[in-house]
This record gives sequence, C-alpha cells and structure tokens, in this order.
Amino acid sequence: MVMKAPVADARNGSVVDRLVGIDLARGLAVFGMYAAHLGPDPGEGGLVGFLMELTHGRPSALFAVLAGFSILLITGRKAPKSGIAGRQAIARVAIRALVLLALGSILGCLGTQVEVILEYYGICFLLVLPLHRLSAYQLGLIAAATALVLPQVRSSLLSVAPNLLDPVFNLMVNGYYPAVTWVPFLIAGMAIARLNLNTLAAHWRLGLAGVALAVLGHGGSLLALSSRALTETSLWWSDVDGAFEPSKSSFIVKSSWIAAPHSETTLSIVGSTGCAMIILAACMLAVDALPRLRK
Repeated sequence: MVMKAPVADARNGSVVDRLVGIDLARGLAVFGMYAAHLGPDPGEGGLVGFLMELTHGRPSALFAVLAGFSILLITGRKAPKSGIAGRQAIARVAIRALVLLALGSILGCLGTQVEVILEYYGICFLLVLPLHRLSAYQLGLIAAATALVLPQVRSSLLSVAPNLLDPVFNLMVNGYYPAVTWVPFLIAGMAIARLNLNTLAAHWRLGLAGVALAVLGHGGSLLALSSRALTETSLWWSDVDGAFEPSKSSFIVKSSWIAAPHSETTLSIVGSTGCAMIILAACMLAVDALPRLRK
C-alpha cells in the first residue's frame, strides 16, 4: 500500500494519517501467527514458553479485528461509499471473501497440519458485510451482543449435533475458528474503524478500553474459576494443554467461565478483543512517538 506522509497538527496533537499504525499491528499479527505455528513449544516453560503461549489465539484474534477494520477501509471508513463506488466496494469485499473460501478449502484438502483460518475468515467477511453502513455506536452494541449470545448458541448447537460432519456446520459452529464466535471480532474492528482516531487522546482511550475488556474477560474468568475450586488451572488465559480442540469434551471445555484462546466463550472473546485493542493502540502510539515509522 502506498501511503502519504501524515500531516501533524502541533496545536492539538492530531495526526491525519493513522493507517501506518494499522499496518504495524497487522504485521505483528502475522508474525504472531507464524510464531504460534512454527515457534518453540509453549509447554517447555520459561520466558520463551510464556512468550510463545501469548501467540496462541491472540494474534489470530487481532488479525480478525483488523479484518473488520479493513472492511470499512474498503467500503468507506468515515462515511459509507454510495452509488457505483459503494457497489464496487461491496463487490471487492465479497470477491475477497470468496477467494479466501477457495484458498482455505484448497489448503484444507492438502492435509496440512496447520489449522487453516482463511475459509473461516471468508465466511465471516460475508456475514458482517451487511453491517458496513452502521455507526460506531451501533456496531459496538452488535459486537457486544454477539459476543454475549453467539457462544451460547454455539454451545447449544454442539450439544444437539456434536458430531455433525456437514461442511457448512463445521465452518459456522464446529471448526477450529467457528464463524459464529469469530464475527464479534470483525464487528469490533468495524466499530473501531468508525471512530475518530486522529488524536493521541483517542489512541489512549482505545488502549484503556482494551485494558478494561482484557481485565473483564481474563480477570473475570480467573475469579469465576477460583470460586469453582479450579484455582490451579491456567484456563483463564492459556490453552497450552490444547484443551479446546473440537474433539475434546471435558466439562471444563464446556464451561462458560474459561477465557483461554479458542475456548469460544464470551469471556474469551471479550478478553481477546481487549488484547487486540491494546496492541492496536500501542502501535498507533508508537507511530505517534516515532515519526520514522510513518515513512
């Protein structure tokens, strides 16, 4: 992407171009996903193991939030595009979604040992695209509602048909990145994209909101698990033991109080969204503090 240098306003600390921070966050998300699949085993412990555990699930959640942000970059961030431009933008997003679906399906057929996320992203793109005209407030409410309701819907569907092999059901409900519990990330990203992010204060507010969500999700999980005599478990933040693979069926996996990545619970979505917002805000603040990053 060719980017123009941002124009700074020294009087109020505002900066016109914020896309460099988004690109930096996207790069970190990609790097994190590479580390999760190709890096050392988190189970080895120590500092390296801890850092590797942080890359499990969180970079993909960040990438999903950024995917929602990107949808509004295409369809119109400050105001939705209309007319021919609007239809062309919608078509571009839809085509990208279909390409992701096709590529993901092909990679899945190759039998790769890496969990392929592309086809799930494709489905999510199509599901959230009709929301591209909504305001930040409306998108925020929908993100919160879907994070609260859809994990319960997924749990109910799995209890009725836990072994259903239908491809659509697998993409929507039973896969490694089920669309019903990943669309809240994209909607949250769309809500963030609708905000005015041209000031340092906005970046700090975004980061503080992320901290609040991370504490609510992971801290709430820790308190809930502690009250249920599960104080020795790390399920409030870690999936190092792989407890959340679709094939597992222990009572802990079905609990709605865990917040580890890929547990697909409300607390997990809230906590991971908060972490994504923290990283996004940190990248924007880094661009503010280090002008060389804009070049």
